[in-house]
Amino acid sequence: MTAAPEEFHTPPEGWTTDDLDVLPEDGIRRELIDGVLLVSPSPTSFHQIIAGRLMVALEESCPPDYVITQAVEVRVSKRRSFIPDVLAVTAEAAAGNPRTFRPDDVLLAVEIVSPTSTGMDRVAKPGFYAEAGIPFYWRVETEPALSVHTYLLDPTRNTYGSIGDFTKEIDLVEPWEMRIPIQRLVPRFMASPVERAGSADRDAGSADRDAGSVDRDPDRGGEDDLG
Repeated sequence: MTAAPEEFHTPPEGWTTDDLDVLPEDGIRRELIDGVLLVSPSPTSFHQIIAGRLMVALEESCPPDYVITQAVEVRVSKRRSFIPDVLAVTAEAAAGNPRTFRPDDVLLAVEIVSPTSTGMDRVAKPGFYAEAGIPFYWRVETEPALSVHTYLLDPTRNTYGSIGDFTKEIDLVEPWEMRIPIQRLVPRFMASPVERAGSADRDAGSADRDAGSVDRDPDRGGEDDLG
């Protein structure tokens, strides 16, 4: 993630969302932080597979009042705009098929950490999302192994507090009840033959799994605050 390249001339008062609207649709991810334009290259296949698998897994248990989507812009203000990798938004807001959402449309924002986004995803974006009032933030780490770190907003402090760090299975009761094996998010080309077979079995049975019959064994930890 870098500041605006030379071919973009920074407006005298800094960038706004109005300026974003007239830029070309070229697959480049553009975000704003207080009038500074941040530009990211198109994500890798590895990144997108994780995002797609997480989106599908969340959609299976998502309540009807919400919709899961990917990489849609969230406009916080004229000078702040972000594009989470995965989002849970209200069904009412999604029904209009918008190109952007407001912060109060968003229940959950998820960022998948890449080598060029570590500082943004671990420090900066949680702070901005918390300030915008987005209730839940997840961070997906890919090194040394896939893990998911989940946070809930403390509205009295405008910071996120940890509600679970998961390396085996995402086991949560909020923002809704869910159990998602971490291995299900791993791209198939990275899994062993045994893991691929187990993942296929889980996917085939997920539609009629009786969640109440599964013993809960959360893999949790961490009490760090963000924001």
